[in-house]
Amino acid sequence: MKSFRKVAPLVVGAMISLTGCSSSDNEEQVVLANMGAQQLYEKAKTSMEAGNFSNAAATLSALDSRYPFGPLSHQVQLDLIYSYYKSGKTDETLATVDRFIRLNPNHSDIDYAFYMRGLTNMESDSNLFQELMNIDRADRDPAKSREAFNDFRRLIQQYPNSKYAVDARKRMLHIKERLARYEIAIARFYMRREAFVAAANRGRYVIEHFPDSTQVQQALEIMVSSYEQLGLEELKQNAMKTLKLNYPDSEFIS
Repeated sequence: MKSFRKVAPLVVGAMISLTGCSSSDNEEQVVLANMGAQQLYEKAKTSMEAGNFSNAAATLSALDSRYPFGPLSHQVQLDLIYSYYKSGKTDETLATVDRFIRLNPNHSDIDYAFYMRGLTNMESDSNLFQELMNIDRADRDPAKSREAFNDFRRLIQQYPNSKYAVDARKRMLHIKERLARYEIAIARFYMRREAFVAAANRGRYVIEHFPDSTQVQQALEIMVSSYEQLGLEELKQNAMKTLKLNYPDSEFIS
């Protein structure tokens, strides 16, 4: 019983808190239900300007549901994409982007939708805590970065004159660096387990697909070491020749 008396006030407090939140949410829904399209949009804009993107997203979502074909529908969907993105709601952002692209393939702002898709995928691959703590997790799955790369590439290919194209290209370079670092991390994993063929193949992949990344030297060094372990002298010498030519200060050069 003693244990119950300690827990009970917390439970009651939680129930009161939940009841309060529920009541507040219901009141907000009633307010939204009594607003017209223009009022809802003005409310959403005010929330966006104040930086309250979560509240803006809720209002825009209500507006989008009630007036899916109204005169503001396209702008509402675009603002909803941005509000979801700023709220950190990845799934909702991507779903709204994909719906906009599917329903409005010829819209003048379609390039913005592709750009936001790339941004969302790119940021979902980052980990703020690890970055703040300077923790290198290059070995984590870069699937979202690959998606972002494809989003930006599609934007540039289909809309080369888009005002977002320049930034998209810069982000693609950053993503290529991320992907190259991943390949090197996996190659080193194979090296530690003496899977030298797999390690050499990862190194070669970096050379072929990310020749403008900062990981090329490490890729060549991995290839030299792997080929040496495998007794593949010709391949080792070819890799060594490239290493000497481009990175004469490498410790691997004897």
